[in-house]
Amino acid sequence: MSSVVISVDAELGWGFHDLKDPPQKRVEYARNGWIQLHTLCERYSIPATWAIVGHLLLDECDGAHLSHPTPPGWFARERDQWRLRPDLRFGGELVRALQASELDHDIGSHTFSHVLFDDPRLDEAVIKAEIEAAKDAAKPYGIEYDSFVFPRNAVGYREVLADAGFRVYRGSAPQQLTHQRQWEKLSATINPDRVPLVEPVVDEYGLVDVPPSVFLFGFQGLPRVVCETLWMDPIVRQVTGAIDNALSSGGVVHLWLHPNDLVTERDVNRLETIFAYIDAKRNSGLAVETLADVADRVLQTEQDYQQVSLLNQ
Repeated sequence: MSSVVISVDAELGWGFHDLKDPPQKRVEYARNGWIQLHTLCERYSIPATWAIVGHLLLDECDGAHLSHPTPPGWFARERDQWRLRPDLRFGGELVRALQASELDHDIGSHTFSHVLFDDPRLDEAVIKAEIEAAKDAAKPYGIEYDSFVFPRNAVGYREVLADAGFRVYRGSAPQQLTHQRQWEKLSATINPDRVPLVEPVVDEYGLVDVPPSVFLFGFQGLPRVVCETLWMDPIVRQVTGAIDNALSSGGVVHLWLHPNDLVTERDVNRLETIFAYIDAKRNSGLAVETLADVADRVLQTEQDYQQVSLLNQ
């Protein structure tokens, strides 16, 4: 099967609240970027997995979170600098718009407050509290999570996810991408065969692991400007080449981004070019899946395989 999956780290201000000096422009453009991304999904009929920070689903909050076992000061920015910034702390109307769409968007979890699963200050009790708080915040919306995206891709505590009823997550990047430098990313634009087509697998906890292929805003700054001036957008070249490879050989192209990546018109144009290409390639057999769709497909195949194995015993 040849398919594209798009997973979205939907966090507004929460993706930056623990940073000493958050990237201010991205913080301020987060809500507008969300709306722009949703608009493009609707325009090209592309469903995505929107992994929501659970706190966004609250209607109000005093910022105290006294019963939450996070480290001291974890919610300080919400209480102090962002106390009068509900636009960064809450996003219920944005999620309701996703639910109202005719597209079958997959609304997943990105924890409750964007805790990092490799933070040495955290333990299993904090992770469980984060997941339970996220699920509680989702109940008024009728959301039951299937999909999970780890904040900053720090994969861990998968057994807790399995116990909490999740079925699928965005896994770790393939090894060749983990420490890729800018020149290596540029090389991938020249040879898109270097962009991995990923194969979802069922891990030891029964969860479906869908590794990422391309971060859509991982090639920025001067190298991007030079490439776009002399040739074309390097990320567009990566993605379109990977899609062509998937159509030739089968496999999943898993793209991911944050709404706050959409800061300039150039950023929106990049994404629209990619979405238009995806839409055009549907006639060639390209499917568009969410993480939940992949889980359905992979787990059904696993179940069928086990049944056949039992019959053959």
